[in-house]
Amino acid sequence: MSTQIRIVGEAEKNIINQIVSIHLATFQGFFLTSMGQGFLRQMYQSYCEENNSGLLVAFNYGKPIGFLAYSSNLSSLYKYMIRKRLIPFTWYSLIAFFRKPKVFMRLIRAFLKPSESKRNKAYVELASIGVDLQEKSHGIGSMLIKALIDKVDFEKYAYITLETDAINNDAVNFFYQKNGFLLEREFTTHEGRKLNEYRYKPH
Repeated sequence: MSTQIRIVGEAEKNIINQIVSIHLATFQGFFLTSMGQGFLRQMYQSYCEENNSGLLVAFNYGKPIGFLAYSSNLSSLYKYMIRKRLIPFTWYSLIAFFRKPKVFMRLIRAFLKPSESKRNKAYVELASIGVDLQEKSHGIGSMLIKALIDKVDFEKYAYITLETDAINNDAVNFFYQKNGFLLEREFTTHEGRKLNEYRYKPH
């Protein structure tokens, strides 16, 4: 396997479409997936464009096989989404709302979360990571995490953080622990979902 990892630029829209396809296959039944393909396309495009965020993509012979979305300022990212993509986000949100009315409050809470969880130290959020189902168990996810760790300036940022399900999610929790993340806390969302927060700090 000849795998390369690089940051995807805002002009690479065809790659964004392929990233959305990987997301849909990886996160079946998840909230963001329920927002639909169009919403996800706008979201990942924003990760590519916003100054504090980025999209790392793993390629095998030119084909995207995995991705990792991150941000050092989710509040800034969400403000950018609203400022630059209000009309398409509103349109796709309305479509999702008519399919499933409960998504409205979930979406509002998602956009309010960054301002509710301010911390004293600067950090980087690993927001989303997905690997093509045909490439599972080839170490692509670990390669993406290593690429993020190598990219982060730990003199500027205290740690990398992420959240994942605490229940019925042993393989994913083990994956993050294997890649150097330590459990920071367990908490419960408004919807009753139990999550683990993990942090990576350089040794």
